[in-house]
Formats: sequence, structure tokens, C-alpha cells
Amino acid sequence: MTVRIPPFAVVPGSQVHQVLTGQEERVIALIEEAYRVHGEGDTVNPPSYFLRFPDRPSARIIALPASIGGRSQVDGIKWISSFPENIDAGIPRASAVVVLNDQATGYPIACMESSVISAARTAASAALAADVLTKERGRPRRVGFFGTGFIARYLHTYLHAAGWSFDEVGVHDLDLAHADAFSSYLARSGATGRVTVHERAEDLIRSSDLVVFATVAGTPHVTDAGWFAHHPVVLHVSLRDLAPGIILESANIVDDIEHCLKADTSPHLAEQRTGNRDFIDGTLYDVLAGRVSPPAGRTVVFSPFGLGVLDLAVSKYVYDRVTADGTLQVVDGFFHETSRYGDGPARPHDAADGGPSGGGHA
Repeated sequence: MTVRIPPFAVVPGSQVHQVLTGQEERVIALIEEAYRVHGEGDTVNPPSYFLRFPDRPSARIIALPASIGGRSQVDGIKWISSFPENIDAGIPRASAVVVLNDQATGYPIACMESSVISAARTAASAALAADVLTKERGRPRRVGFFGTGFIARYLHTYLHAAGWSFDEVGVHDLDLAHADAFSSYLARSGATGRVTVHERAEDLIRSSDLVVFATVAGTPHVTDAGWFAHHPVVLHVSLRDLAPGIILESANIVDDIEHCLKADTSPHLAEQRTGNRDFIDGTLYDVLAGRVSPPAGRTVVFSPFGLGVLDLAVSKYVYDRVTADGTLQVVDGFFHETSRYGDGPARPHDAADGGPSGGGHA
């Protein structure tokens, strides 16, 4: 078998946006497929690594290495920063790239702008969870967005594309100007339902049957379990909003137990309090596979840590689409040392001669 060094390409955000716009239902299907592939064991998804800074305690950069089989068949890593102070400067909090690696050679095949990919996979994951977690109780008619930034906007877009409509849309943000701006976006987007800006978090939660947390909170700030007495479905996308007591009184679905119960997420804090994981009802894959049925008479909290395999699935879809339409921007000469002994240009080599064996996970 001969294996050649693949070309290396750069996929800018403009191309990513062009490919994904209008493809929300397709992306949701990709995310569901990736969850199933992960649940069936055809992935490698090691712990995320957090780079933190003593002089910038609110900032972090996270590395999410992963490998996914199924139809994607790609390795790679997402490198995503979160700098909350960017918001005060009027620019997005997060920025990201994904590097995809060829499974046959290990060579990187693309560096892709990934803030849009990350937002799309996060929104698609939450929209999928909202669908499967409400099948027994019926789709909620009242939604509340707690936090009104980039992720909230994408999540609303994905819910709308998946056929969701609401009689009432609640909005709450610590910064009233941000809440008003999100309300203006909803009006421009053609969102259905009456939009209400709630100054108090309690009012938003009590008036919503589907609650979306998309904040930058580093520690729990919602502590009163009584606010959830009407038993909503909660998309706990930002992971650190809910006090452990609320988690312990709810039915809890996560994307991956080992990943979610770390880094002082709300479920992790609940584990630290109790010394066990008995409060976790299962994973989203368990629900998809029919192993777990979310109860209708309890609050249901979905806490997705965010798996690198989801980013790879969406990234590979974008890469394949750009390649197929002939607009892949290859960087000629990116790999300089392409001969093992420096004696000429790159040549095909055989796995039996010490070259890569090809395929499989790293």
C-alpha cells in the first residue's frame, strides 16, 4: 500500500459560514450521528486540557483532541479561547480553530476557523437534546434565554430551523443592553411569540418551560430550587449556572459522564457534595438508544460538556463540502521536509518499509 502526504489547506470563517448557513437540520443530524458513534465506542475523546493564566483568571484556552470513526473518519483538535473581557470591547468572547489530521498519515490536512463550527455544534447538540427530552411531555410553548450572546443566537436559530415555535420568548441578561439587543435580533429573525425582557432571573425561569443557560458564569449563581417547581426542561449549556442543590433535585442528562463531572461544573460540584454520581440519570446517547426515559414530573437538566468528536464531525462535513465544490484553499509547499533522508521530493512509501499503516484511531 502506498501512502502520500496529503495537501494542507486553510478554511476561513467565510467558507465555514457559507457551508453551514441554512444547513441547520443537516448539522443536527450530524451531531446525532456523532453521539451515536461515540456511544457505540467508535471514538477517542480524551479529557480536554485547560490552559489558564494567573494574571488573567477569567480567561482560558481549551484543547479538545479527538478522533471519530463512522462516516467522518478523521482525527484532530479544537483549540478554543474564552476571554470574557472581549465582550466589553464589543467583540466575541470566544475564538477557535480546528486542525484536522489525516488518519492514514497523521499529517494535518486543514486548519479551519472554528468559532462558527463550535457555535453550530453547541446549538445543534442543545436543539437535539430539547427534541428528545421533550418527546414524552410535548414541546414547550414558552422558552427563556438566560444569557444573550453568540451561543444564544445560534441556539435560537437551530431551534427555529428544527421546527420549534413558541408562544412566549423570555430574555434575561445581567446587562440590559445585551438583552435588548437580543430582543432586536429576535424581531429581525422573524421569531414567533411575544418577546419579554425580564429584569429578574427568577421571573424568566418561572415563566419558561424550556430554559436555556448560555452565560459566561464561572460559579453557580442560581441557587433557589423553588424557581423550578414547574419542572421545566433546562438546557444547561454554560454548565456552571446551577447550584448543586438544584442539580440534585433534578433528573440529569449529560453528553459524557466522565467529561461533564470535572472542572467544577455544576454536576461536578454535586458529585463533590454527595461523594457519588447517583444523581446522573444517563447520557443523551442513552436517551437516543431508548435506555433512559426522562421523567415528565421532574425538572430535566441537560448539561453538555462539549465533546471534541462533535467539532470533528461538523468540521469534516465542512471540509468535504469545500473540497467537493473545488474551493479548498491549499497552501502549496506547507510541508517543507518531505523526504525522510533529505534526498529529494516526497515519494510514496509503503507501510511495510516503516511508513504509516493508515486508518484507525491515533
